[in-house]
Amino acid sequence: MKHNQAIFATMNFPYLLSAVNISKSFPGVKALDGVDLNIEKGKVHALMGENGAGKSTLMKILMGMLAPDSGQIIFKGQPVHFNSVHDARNAGFAMIHQELQPFPELSVAENIFMGNEPSFFFGEWINRKKRNKDAQLLLAALGVKIDITRQMKTLSVAEMQMIEIAKALSYHAEVVIMDEPTSAISDKETARLFRIISDLKQRGIAVIYISHKMDEISRIADTVSVMRDGRYIGTYPVEAIGKEDLISLIVGRALKSVFEKRQVARGRVALSVNGLSGEKFDGISFEVHSGEILGIAGLMGAGRTDVVNAIFGLEKLSSGVISVGGKKAVIRSPKEAIQYGIGLITEDRKHTGLVLPMNVAHNITLAALKKFCRGPFIDRRKEWAAAAQQIQRFAVKTPSGKQPVNFLSGGNQQKIVIAKVLLNDPDIIILDEPTRGIDIGAKAEIYKLVNELAEQGKAIIMISSELPEILGMCDRILVMHNGKITAELEGEKTNQEEIMHYAMG
Repeated sequence: MKHNQAIFATMNFPYLLSAVNISKSFPGVKALDGVDLNIEKGKVHALMGENGAGKSTLMKILMGMLAPDSGQIIFKGQPVHFNSVHDARNAGFAMIHQELQPFPELSVAENIFMGNEPSFFFGEWINRKKRNKDAQLLLAALGVKIDITRQMKTLSVAEMQMIEIAKALSYHAEVVIMDEPTSAISDKETARLFRIISDLKQRGIAVIYISHKMDEISRIADTVSVMRDGRYIGTYPVEAIGKEDLISLIVGRALKSVFEKRQVARGRVALSVNGLSGEKFDGISFEVHSGEILGIAGLMGAGRTDVVNAIFGLEKLSSGVISVGGKKAVIRSPKEAIQYGIGLITEDRKHTGLVLPMNVAHNITLAALKKFCRGPFIDRRKEWAAAAQQIQRFAVKTPSGKQPVNFLSGGNQQKIVIAKVLLNDPDIIILDEPTRGIDIGAKAEIYKLVNELAEQGKAIIMISSELPEILGMCDRILVMHNGKITAELEGEKTNQEEIMHYAMG
């Protein structure tokens, strides 16, 4: 039911925060269509929906980054209007963004207190000593050991995410918005974050928690609201709604099974590594067969990404042998890895997987341009035909191949990264966090694709921080800790507890 906005100024409003009948349009797109959201003090309110459902647009309106076309925001019983993020922060709002926004050349402490620096002499001078001390205290509360003088550009994605969380907590906000806060951190860091969220609840702080991870919602949230196609679907107590019902509300249809079981006969050894050592890993040996999905699990900093980056020629090896199809392979660059039939879908699609201002078609063909060349010239007709085929094959939702990639949802961006890698038709496919930050519907599509690739005889290595994903998809699982393999487990005979036991050393 929609409400008369004029009433709210005089009502004794029961919620800490309400978004009432919010609508927002962009050229050709109705991003929000009369959305309502009611947030209680001292509660964790989950917000779920597929990529493109309007969640981030609504949060940007709450944070003063966008102005609604219509509707009203009520905070502590009073209508409010924020013209900027600064206004929202001053009112008591803070947001942890899914897409990290660091100042790479500045230190950790400078990033945490950017725009919120402690000062003396009537604000004329930054109190660096207090800033550094407060930054250290915030990180200690998170259980994070990072030197506050380090430049942000030297941190991993997961470490940067923890700094963003510390930054949000530094504002002493009454409403904290967390947009996929665990998308780049391990289970260990997630557990720390959940302890912090519990502390925020006890202090009466409201948390709006956006996530695609069902297990997180059941663990941390009190209520969950669902959005679909820019519309509000409903709000439900978490303990009163089942996982399957929630998935149906999110995608608008029933999903038989997120992880589809497949029966594939394991073929020859496609890739083997023996005694690989590098800066962050030591003595790594394993093999993966055609038709097999090999999972690699471990906590942040275990060395998983470093190992596959070395196999793909992105990092130097100090020792060890890589063999492809039973023959020794010398791989010193991604170009040589591609020539050996290896494809890598990187963990960070924004920075290493895509060229965001470039259009969809050019992103898809970027790593395979040689296929479309006639002498020194690119055959554009052939290139665009190949791109159109990949767009159709992976069901990429885009107005056309000319659409800039940065305007697409996370799920569709991930499909483009996969389409780009698979255009070279590699026999060995490495997927590093392939479903990070995408919705349950897009995840199901990617899982189906990975299973199809295995059925075609491709050898697949999958790195994931989501243990249900590792258990649901993988035939065998390698567990890493401190740069070493600590266990090799059978996918159907293990569980999350056993994996975590070996992941923690």
